[in-house]
Amino acid sequence: MVEEFGGVPEATQGITRGVARLFVDLGCGVLTELSLATGRRVDVMAIDKSGTIHIIEVKASVADFRGDSKWPEYLEFCDHFHFAIWPEFPQELLPDDPACGVIVADRYGAEIVRPADERRLPAARRKAVTLRFARAASMRLHSVLDPRA
Repeated sequence: MVEEFGGVPEATQGITRGVARLFVDLGCGVLTELSLATGRRVDVMAIDKSGTIHIIEVKASVADFRGDSKWPEYLEFCDHFHFAIWPEFPQELLPDDPACGVIVADRYGAEIVRPADERRLPAARRKAVTLRFARAASMRLHSVLDPRA
């Protein structure tokens, strides 16, 4: 049985933590579980100091990967898209698509093992995604400072 923390399987939580650490080390702002305008929720989004937007889809198991067909929808909301997996995940199952990078992660850190090709967002979409990210970050911070708000 997979141990869970707050409803999130331990493997998913560990990969997410490692990915977040990687992007923070790269100088990015990072949010997890961010909803897009479509209602889809990305596992990790990172924005670097130049405004480049990264979306990372965490896959903790082969079954998780095979059961998910929504990831192509994320491509139109980021400049770089990556799958993040455990070191033991069979990488040959992942799409051989230059738009899809691969990050190998554990709870302590992560490494980009296959960079994703950059696909620059149109200015209006970039602004909308950046504002959604900023508002979500602000609201999360405020809820820590004032849980009753």
